[in-house]
Amino acid sequence: MPSAISPALPNVPQPKTDLSNKLPRLTPRRASRQQEVPANPAPETPSFPSPPAFDTILFFSPGRRILSKKDHELFLASPTKDLITSFVFTVSESIADTSITSVKSRETIPVIDTILAILDESEKLVEQCPAEDTGGSRFGNRAFRTYLDEVEKRLKTWHEKLGMSHDDAINEVSTYLEHSFGNKTRIDYGSGHELNFVIWLLCLNRIQILPQSTFPQLALLVFPRYLRVMRAVQATYYLEPAGSHGVWGLDDYQFLPFLFGASQLQHHPHIRPMSIHQKLILEECAKDYLYLDQVAFVNSVKNVDGLRWHSPMLDDISSAKNWTKVEAGMRRMFLAEVLGKLPVMQHFLFGGLVPAVEGMNTEDSAGVAGEMDEPEGGEGVVMADGMKHVHAETTGWGDCCGIKVPSTLGAMQEQKKQGVGQGLRRLPFD
Repeated sequence: MPSAISPALPNVPQPKTDLSNKLPRLTPRRASRQQEVPANPAPETPSFPSPPAFDTILFFSPGRRILSKKDHELFLASPTKDLITSFVFTVSESIADTSITSVKSRETIPVIDTILAILDESEKLVEQCPAEDTGGSRFGNRAFRTYLDEVEKRLKTWHEKLGMSHDDAINEVSTYLEHSFGNKTRIDYGSGHELNFVIWLLCLNRIQILPQSTFPQLALLVFPRYLRVMRAVQATYYLEPAGSHGVWGLDDYQFLPFLFGASQLQHHPHIRPMSIHQKLILEECAKDYLYLDQVAFVNSVKNVDGLRWHSPMLDDISSAKNWTKVEAGMRRMFLAEVLGKLPVMQHFLFGGLVPAVEGMNTEDSAGVAGEMDEPEGGEGVVMADGMKHVHAETTGWGDCCGIKVPSTLGAMQEQKKQGVGQGLRRLPFD
């Protein structure tokens, strides 16, 4: 006889199975991402040292000391490399999430006004030293040498306006400003000359003329004014890009606008790295942000439309998720492609404020001329891996100094003179 099956009792609670010890604990994905350590974190900022006592500084005329691979290795392990890195990164950090307009609205600082007046005068000298007629050539215009001669005549007066009276100190510090406008012999300009301007500001900090409280003004008032001066100089004298067409592929001439500019934009509420492709954003916001201003300028002087074609690295960087990643990448690039590259640093000048280290060559021991004292014909002897080699205009430049190429700004200016409209032209240097 079949057994009876008891009907289910719906009102009787069923026992619950405890699965707490059998299932893994779930954690929100967003929280776990916040806890992740970046695979390639931004380089840290070395501690920025206090200025030395003035009477302890031995001032002398700066000269080249990185004349071989060994010299460069000594520099990369030196306190001087840390000093330069610390200054650049500290200045950059001082303008994080800061617009140019907000800095302009702050109380006027007399020393900043004096520096801006010096840069104003340096730009007026361009008008007083007109370019020579070169028959449409877009290579360096020799009138640039006249311009640098006029700059040199005013260096002592400019530094006296800054409160300097010690002749040896003026000689050392002014050398960096003179070299920040470009090379007289090669008639070129590049990242090394831009670095000289920064070292000039660093020297003024070391002799306590520019305290750390002025760093936001240096980055967002003084440096943009310097950029405008150099654009006028480049457009007038067709300075060739030092190192072919830009060490990083970001820009033919400048790098620091991208580092400082990325710091400015790190937490901006609506401007993203991809925004550099939007003309309206560039038009409306370039006046406040160095990164956007430099992109807009690069767009204005290239012979083709689109960053993808004329500045592929800038185009690639625009795909970054945020400005913090861009800023970290720019820091790494500064260390690797500026301070870390012998072709750039072989032109760097060392003095009493930015000292070399024991064991590095001198210009006399290496048998090379000074950076501005090379033969008039454009020849120069430099050291590479302990071997001397000569560059001559008839054979072009070697890998260390770049291949001679016409100025991009020169191409734009000649195009305007000839009344030629903007259009597609053959790449990369028509």
